[in-house]
Amino acid sequence: MIQSTAELEALLMQRSLSDPQLLAAAEAAADFRILPDATVLKIGGQSVIDRGRSAVYPLVDEIAAARKTHKMLIGTGAGTRARHLYSIAAGLNLPAGVLSQLGASVADQNAVMLGQLLAKHGIPVVGGAGLSAVPLSLAEVNAVIFSGMPPYKLWMRPAAEGVIPPYRTDAGCFLMAESFGCKQMIYVKDENGLYTANPKTAKNPTFIAKISVDEMKAKGLHDSILEFPVLDLLKAARHVRQVQVINGLVPGNLTRALAGEHVGTIITAS
Repeated sequence: MIQSTAELEALLMQRSLSDPQLLAAAEAAADFRILPDATVLKIGGQSVIDRGRSAVYPLVDEIAAARKTHKMLIGTGAGTRARHLYSIAAGLNLPAGVLSQLGASVADQNAVMLGQLLAKHGIPVVGGAGLSAVPLSLAEVNAVIFSGMPPYKLWMRPAAEGVIPPYRTDAGCFLMAESFGCKQMIYVKDENGLYTANPKTAKNPTFIAKISVDEMKAKGLHDSILEFPVLDLLKAARHVRQVQVINGLVPGNLTRALAGEHVGTIITAS
């Protein structure tokens, strides 16, 4: 057991960064929770924003009301336009890192649009160096908007198969929640949550209210509602040990989920 920072530093100076004793010592150093009272919301691109005014306006009103009592980091997905870009770029044989940049541009666009709709409430869009101002914005107006695509760009880890970036906006929003040590992660989509089969195509699928990462993988559901890498990120997380997926098209669902209610599907790390 490492008793002091000095001992950890000594190991860092003497050992390989993959040395087991060094890794154990670093693991013993507790993470500081930067924003433990904040919630990260992921607003789906294809599931919500691409639906336009009928889906987005009610959600904007709900966010504006909720920020009076809840601190929120609001991430945007990419959606249909990103899929179109991916199809063209993949057809041109471009690598995952280039596709990552293209997908990020669409998530950026969605963040700008959401930001304009919430501008009258003083809620800013942040990104890059602007993320350092997140605590100030939360202190002033209880909310910020950010583009959900993680900034890997050309450094995106290649997928095991194909060239579609494996870490997209679901993963980016989760990493934001985990890095800031937030209290909860809510995915706002267009389904009530997880089902035993795709509810858009299957007949009478069974709704799953709560499930673990291991159970999802055992049932073959690991890529059915969230990006596959999110489950591994959740499994390894220190702070965000469960996420909730809700239907943002149902009025009041977001408000209830922010208040801690079990609204959709809860996916747990263990």
